[in-house]
Amino acid sequence: MLDREDAQAFEEARPNLLGLAYRILGSMSDAEDAVQDTFLKWAKADRSQIQRSAAWLTTTCTRRCLDLLRSAQRSRVDYVGSWLPEPVHTPISGDAEDKLALARSLTTAFLLLLERLTPKERAAYLLREIFELPYAEIAEALDMTEMACRKLVSRAKANIGQGTIRQTVPLETQDRLLEAFQEAVKEGSTAGLAALLSDDIKLSADGGGKVPTLSNVLHGKDRVVRYIGKGLKKYWAGQALEVVDINGLRGLVLKNDGMTLGSVSFAYDDSGKVAEVFIMRNPEKLIHLAKASIH
Repeated sequence: MLDREDAQAFEEARPNLLGLAYRILGSMSDAEDAVQDTFLKWAKADRSQIQRSAAWLTTTCTRRCLDLLRSAQRSRVDYVGSWLPEPVHTPISGDAEDKLALARSLTTAFLLLLERLTPKERAAYLLREIFELPYAEIAEALDMTEMACRKLVSRAKANIGQGTIRQTVPLETQDRLLEAFQEAVKEGSTAGLAALLSDDIKLSADGGGKVPTLSNVLHGKDRVVRYIGKGLKKYWAGQALEVVDINGLRGLVLKNDGMTLGSVSFAYDDSGKVAEVFIMRNPEKLIHLAKASIH
């Protein structure tokens, strides 16, 4: 049984554990499972022997996430169509520095960059670069030496690279895009949208084999504009598009009679033009858009 103090210690750690788990796994559903498993181990542990509860919880949660990530990566081999991280509602509040940190570590584009890493590289990178843990704690969490953890983080940085994706974009730029996107879908007028897209833009859609959607990634401005102005206009006609903060940036949620049917999020290049469009239609990955935000 947990006493009041131990229960409070876990609840204080829960937001960070959930944020870490989501970033490692790219799935809020799996992240919640990892945090719940951590809670159960915390409840059964001999807590009198635990000197630093936050470090113990982080270690336990990280190790559970690594197990889940390895299993998820094996299952994605047979995934139907494009796999995208599960979108989450992330209302941004606070000062500019808070917004910057949130956007950099939660954008869909950033989570996809993390897919380039091995599970341990991913965990080490996040623990160090996002959660700013000392290498001694990272080494404990990953059951490795500090030197090995430093090498993991260094290798992760090299594998991710800087690329051309911007993780933060002025709200004015984002709002202008959303207006143009909605105009293209509702009216088929694509001139305004086309001016905001990069020439080598990509569009990915995740239906998970559960709903009809694109089976392959679209490349190039002409193909993407044509798909949005004709394909989406045809299939999304009469449905509502609501502006929502998704993974640290402005996005759109597709609704019909109050039911969430899809989401659209974006990535931007260094010039502020749209480099990628991400459409989520997998119903199993849409349930958390109506829930509380993540940190």
